[in-house]
Amino acid sequence: MIAIKIDSPTTIRQGEEIDRAKLNDFIKSALPDFESVIEISQFPGGYSNLTYLLKTANKAYVLRRPPFGAKDIKGGHDMGREYKILSALQTSGYQKIPKPVIFTEDEAVMGCPFYIMERVEGIILRAKDAPKLIDNVSPEMMRKMSEALCDNLVELHAIAIEVTDGQQPALISIGKPEGYIQRQVEGWHKRYLASQTDEIPALDNLANWLKTHLPAEGKPTLIHNDYKYDNMVLNANDWSDILAVLDWEMTTVGDPLMDLGTTLSYWAEANDGMFEKGFNLSWLPGNLTRQEFAERYAEKSGRDVSNILYFYVFGLFKNSVVIQQIYSRYKKGLTTDERFADLIYGVKALSKKGVNSVDKGKML
Repeated sequence: MIAIKIDSPTTIRQGEEIDRAKLNDFIKSALPDFESVIEISQFPGGYSNLTYLLKTANKAYVLRRPPFGAKDIKGGHDMGREYKILSALQTSGYQKIPKPVIFTEDEAVMGCPFYIMERVEGIILRAKDAPKLIDNVSPEMMRKMSEALCDNLVELHAIAIEVTDGQQPALISIGKPEGYIQRQVEGWHKRYLASQTDEIPALDNLANWLKTHLPAEGKPTLIHNDYKYDNMVLNANDWSDILAVLDWEMTTVGDPLMDLGTTLSYWAEANDGMFEKGFNLSWLPGNLTRQEFAERYAEKSGRDVSNILYFYVFGLFKNSVVIQQIYSRYKKGLTTDERFADLIYGVKALSKKGVNSVDKGKML
């Protein structure tokens, strides 16, 4: 397998520093046996929650906190909820998670809630690294990797959500599965209206279509809601071996096809535009197509995916709104990260793809 460093931490971005002395004081008071943090760096990827690498003399940990200027956006930045989910998953039998260590909502430490988890060593494949991979990873390996990703989603959706060991709450308690699809459609439309900066008729059209074509709900399962390559930690010696799934902040319980649709909305193909390819390296030769992914999921899970278009379009709509929220924070001056300056073009591209898919009656 190609030797490549893909998700190395770098120097902390200006304005996103952590006070190491305060952090160590907090950890020492809560976990007296925890070694002092001697080095902090930041993972540069991602547009949502901020992720840092903490090093002690003998171990490495990961700290997650909300982005600066995000106090007006709930849900996806709820650190306590994400920590609760990881803690509950520890007792579920599903082992592909980083072990949670500690959470605090005391804002005296760094001005926001945050949590720490153990680091899982492995490879994280990000879309920006596709040029390094296209001539060095065979289509056969990419096929195995994409199949493993699909099969692991099936495994995740098979987790028992109502079983408890008497100590941890059942996973079903993290959400309200009844009426989930309708709440999601209406909720993401409201989020769009609250963060709107430009007139984009395609997004309004998608919201109306989703509201008027609500499907019957399937049996609820745990759903990750951000399932794609760059949220997987892979075995460095066998990239088709998934060691851990990351970024559980949007996890809930509901119709699993909502999760599949979101994954497919990230699943870039060779003929997609450059913005879409920035989501995922699934466009590299050998990967399953969106349709093949859906068909394999149906085969492995036994679920009917004949209405996958609805869930795919919802995924495009939701992604458009997430990007719009980030762009809105940039426009308001709540973040100075220049990566966000052109995101409005992505909002328009995804919403247009959604409208075209509805018009053609298939995933485009």
